[in-house]
Parts: sequence; C-alpha cells; structure tokens
Amino acid sequence: MATANAAAAQQSDNIAHALAGAGGGLLSMSLTYPLITLSTRAQVESKRADSSVLDASRRIIEREGVTGLYSGLTSALFGISVTNFVYYYWYEWTRAGFEKAAIKAGRLSKKLTTVESMIAGALAGSATVIITNPIWVINTRMTARKKDSDEKAVPGTKSERSLSTIQTLLLLLRKEGFGALFAGVIPALVLVINPILQYTIFEQLKNFLETKRKVTSKDIFYMGAIGKLLATSITYPYITVKSRMHVANKDEKKVGMADGLNKIIREEGWAGLYKGIGPKVTQSVITAAFLFAFKDALYDMTVKARRKTALPLSSK
Repeated sequence: MATANAAAAQQSDNIAHALAGAGGGLLSMSLTYPLITLSTRAQVESKRADSSVLDASRRIIEREGVTGLYSGLTSALFGISVTNFVYYYWYEWTRAGFEKAAIKAGRLSKKLTTVESMIAGALAGSATVIITNPIWVINTRMTARKKDSDEKAVPGTKSERSLSTIQTLLLLLRKEGFGALFAGVIPALVLVINPILQYTIFEQLKNFLETKRKVTSKDIFYMGAIGKLLATSITYPYITVKSRMHVANKDEKKVGMADGLNKIIREEGWAGLYKGIGPKVTQSVITAAFLFAFKDALYDMTVKARRKTALPLSSK
C-alpha cells in the first residue's frame, strides 16, 4: 500500500513538473517570439540576401506589419507546450529513478551527479524530439516562408496572405508527403546535447548553490540564463543546419547533416554557421531565464494547491 501511494505521489509530482514546464514555456515564448522570427529568417536566408537584424525587422514590419514578427506563433505555442510537457515529464521520471537508486545504494546525497543529469537529459530530449519534430517543421515553414519566384531574398518576403497552421500542414503533406514532417530530425537528435548541457549546467549550479544558501527565484532566473547561453553558443551551427533542412522543399537536393555543414562553410564561410546568432542567443537566454523562473513559480503554486486540496480529504 505504501509503495502504491509513493508511486502515485511520484506520478503526480512528475505531472506537476510537466504542467509547470508547459506553462512556463507558453509565457516565456510569448514574450520573446519576435526574436525567434528574426533569428529563423537570418538562419535560412541566402548569402545574397544577407542583411542585419535591424534591416530584417524593418522590412518585415513594412511589408507585413508588426504581426509579421509573430508569424507562426500559434504553432510555436502549441509546440513549446507539448515539448516542455514531454521533456519535463520524462526528465523528472528519470530523475526519480536515479534518486531511488542512490537511496538503495546508500549514497549520502540523492541529488543527481553530472553524469546522471546528462543521461536524464538525453532520454528526455530524445523522446521530445521524436514527438514534436513535425510541430517545429510547420512552425519553421510559417516563420520562413519562401517565395515561389527565383528572387533571392529572405524567405517569407511574400506580401500574399499568410497561411494558417492547418493550411501549412495540409500544403506540406500534399506537396512533399508525410516524410517532410521529419525533415531535420537527425540534427535535432544531435541537438539533444543542447538541453543536456543546459540542464546539466543548471542542475550542478543549483546543487552547488544549495550547499551555500537557499536558492531564490532570482537565482533560478540567472542560472537558467547561464545554462542556455553556454549550451546555445556551443550547438548553434547545428541549429542553423536544422533550420535550413526544415525549409528545404522536395525539389531541392536533400543533404545530410555533415554535407549541410560543409555546404554552408564552402559557400558562406565559417561565419555562415553563425548567421543570426545574435537574436538567437538573446532570445534563447531570455526565454530560458523566464522559463526556469516561471516554471519554478508555477510548480510551487501547483504543489500548494495540491496540498490545500489534500488537507480536507485527510481530515475526513
């Protein structure tokens, strides 16, 4: 009975973390989405259409209005909520397994070691990629729409009416088939190293700080920012390749991850691998910082609400 209750409590806690992560993702994504649009377009534009972030912003607003900066927001919010729910659920599930193993082994601390944090991040990240890749393909198509003409300009420069998420999905399936939804899945799996690095850095900083003093919401915010800054800076070339694979249509020659990297270096130089890194790093760091802060606050609110609900039941 005690074992069943413990398992139920752990399951409830996993779901609480997952819901808090999904909610935190929605809030942080909503705040920083214009930077995602600018970064995505900078990553996938041709060399001849190279331009600064400010120029890209001006053109988008002149052509599409301020709403152009929020192109694809609906699918992005859906994607981040599903992504974070899946990730945090599996991460907490794996963490709980390691903590039980630590207790059985008689380890002094049940906190995750660096290796355990990396394994938990790898398992959670791989599951998340497989489930959510189609969502991000659609989102990238919406934020980086290509012209049908031969004009070499930033994708998405059409002044025609924007397609909705469902319309984009149906058009993609009709023209390119079901397999197109998994374009870029290999570099996406490689990019699992991004959350591995991010959460490992975050967990170890948190564990260290907890030995010194109580961790505050401000600490969570800054540690989340530091973790994402380092992780994104290291993995950015693969982020660029993934974005370009997402917007490649069926008429273009398909290239693998290594070929994609070599093609960019050959045609655009090493700088091509870091195109759009300014807004991407800014967006990623700010989003991650808000995500960790929001998630921590939402999780605490969930736990308090659960306790209030449990008190009347226990008194009966």
